[in-house]
Amino acid sequence: MASEQARGAKYRLRVMMASVGGEFLYRSIYNSPADRRRSSFLCEMVHKKITRARGRPRAYDPATALTGARDAFWRQGYSGTSLEVLSDATDMNRPSMYAAFGDKRALYLQTLDRYIAESDINIARVLDRERPLEEVLHRFYDHAIASYLDTGGAPRGCYLIATATTEAAHDAEVGKKLLNALRGFERAIEERLSDAKIAGELDAAADPAALAMIASSVLYTIAIRARAGESRAGLKAMADTAIKLICGNFRPGVERSASARSRSRGT
Repeated sequence: MASEQARGAKYRLRVMMASVGGEFLYRSIYNSPADRRRSSFLCEMVHKKITRARGRPRAYDPATALTGARDAFWRQGYSGTSLEVLSDATDMNRPSMYAAFGDKRALYLQTLDRYIAESDINIARVLDRERPLEEVLHRFYDHAIASYLDTGGAPRGCYLIATATTEAAHDAEVGKKLLNALRGFERAIEERLSDAKIAGELDAAADPAALAMIASSVLYTIAIRARAGESRAGLKAMADTAIKLICGNFRPGVERSASARSRSRGT
């Protein structure tokens, strides 16, 4: 047995490989030209096999991937969205998705941050200082209603309200992001109402902070009812009533009748 092993060792090929800039260095111990040929052939085969297996990573656009993930969470909620669904939504395989964004929770948090940042920009743009307050508030609610309903599918409401309110109950970081975002929205509205008060568009006794809380609360109610299937006319009636209340033009009997008529039309 020992002699057979010795004879076998005479022709045994040892290949030592290390990756250096995509190339492989090898050292072979051989006793004949045939061994040398076998060594070169083996190293070439191994090199080709590993190169094909490794391949090139798929290119992706982070903004597009985050939009796809956000839409998936928006439709199905955080808990109801599987990794398989997220992989399809981002057009990335799981290893690539983890490498780019982290785990499922980390990906969700990034979609929240992006949505909040975009909402801040949109709110600042809609709350135009150059337009009359009543017109600004109509544009504010019209923009929100359009974003909640005009999605090319089922109405989905507000991303924060639809997803983060559920997760905030057991995830402190989500809760913190949600609360800070809602407070930020209210501050933006309050600042615009304060400007309107200075300009004489609101009564001298008006409280911008309290009115901003009313305005934002109506916004969140519209978001919830949009997702639940409320009609556009019904949502618009709620917004119109809130605007009249904020601007000091609210007449209880008339507004209740107008709101009831809008809901009964169901359009």
